[in-house]
Amino acid sequence: MREKARIMDATAMKRAVQRIAHEIIEKNKGTGNIVLIGIQRRGVPLAEMLASHIGRVENAAVPTGRLDITFYRDDLSLLAEHPVINGTDIPFSITDKDVILVDDVLFTGRTTRAAMEAIMEVGRARTIQLAVLIDRGHRELPIRADFVGKNVPTSRSEMIAVKIAPFEPENCVLVLDITDGGDE
Repeated sequence: MREKARIMDATAMKRAVQRIAHEIIEKNKGTGNIVLIGIQRRGVPLAEMLASHIGRVENAAVPTGRLDITFYRDDLSLLAEHPVINGTDIPFSITDKDVILVDDVLFTGRTTRAAMEAIMEVGRARTIQLAVLIDRGHRELPIRADFVGKNVPTSRSEMIAVKIAPFEPENCVLVLDITDGGDE
């Protein structure tokens, strides 16, 4: 894979997260009933960034959790024999709450479907909303994000790589070419 384009640097990512945070506050008429749940892995630090910004703006703590969807995936049998389990940690009730699922990239919609199924086993949320840093299109399921940092039209031969602490040393978003370019 080779880097085709750098579409967001750390500053652009921060701006997108701040804008999404304000949109969440506005749509939900404040923070009184919202909880943020990051989808493992890169949705977790994004949810924490959103919660931090919302907390500063509204002077209120927003409950934040993490969701592992491994066992809810429709391609579990295609994964490694022993898939990596990152763990779910939702230390609060989601019953009658406005749950905002947070993920890095929305692509086919299958991850979001799995996350909704997992959330419904935890409790009965009043609403489930979706916040993503990048929407790259190519939906296979009728799912759309309520809050989007950036829409990035891509081809099937491209991949979006979100690099974010604590997983990488630099926050940025890249478009990668996944076709084998051979000798260059």
